[in-house]
Amino acid sequence: MNRKRIHRLWRQEHLKVPQKQRKKRRLGHSANGILRRRPEHPNHVWCYDFLKDQTTDGRPLKLLPIEDEYTRECLALDVARSLTAADVIRTLSRLFAERGAPRFIRSDNGPEFIAQALRDWLPRSGVQTLYIAPGAPWENAYSESFNSRLRDELLNRELFTSVLEAKVMTEDYRQEYNQRRPHSALGYQTPAAFAGRCRSLGALPPDPRLQSPTGEHQGKRPVEDRKRGPTLIATGT
Repeated sequence: MNRKRIHRLWRQEHLKVPQKQRKKRRLGHSANGILRRRPEHPNHVWCYDFLKDQTTDGRPLKLLPIEDEYTRECLALDVARSLTAADVIRTLSRLFAERGAPRFIRSDNGPEFIAQALRDWLPRSGVQTLYIAPGAPWENAYSESFNSRLRDELLNRELFTSVLEAKVMTEDYRQEYNQRRPHSALGYQTPAAFAGRCRSLGALPPDPRLQSPTGEHQGKRPVEDRKRGPTLIATGT
């Protein structure tokens, strides 16, 4: 049985080897085609992404941090063996009831985030989606930055023996991050303190990112920061 005979029989039987098809990936669509929407006030833009880890027995762990891009608060940090689109909807429903729904929510094109159930539910809740371009994680910079810190400061340093232990330790980290960790981008306030200031004023406060750590204005029109987005222009004293 040589190559010529195989080729002759192949032609006699009218056989045809199908061309290899490129795999297609369903991508989510951003609201109004906007990918780089910058946060302008609390509850304007949220972001989320998944991280993976494991317990000491080798079984997987999946983490879902959700953040407010303006205040830098970590609003939720779910941990489970697996998290589906239904779990994402459940967590967002709880946050919407507690804090109100954001105007936009930013994510990559992970299967949980582009699932039809989630894409149908978000518009009904008044939330528009901002999907980043494939292969461009820097477009979800706030989420990537938080996830990097979480991995360096907790996931790479601790061994989890169970899901419960992972939940307790990640919640402790979330509280530490929100309540006791000052951010230079927030005028050296903690995310919780900055968010509380916004709520107490009932409107947009003078942006602390225009001030030095001592609270004094710099006196110059700020230049747009590519990561944080445009800041406000101080008009008062």
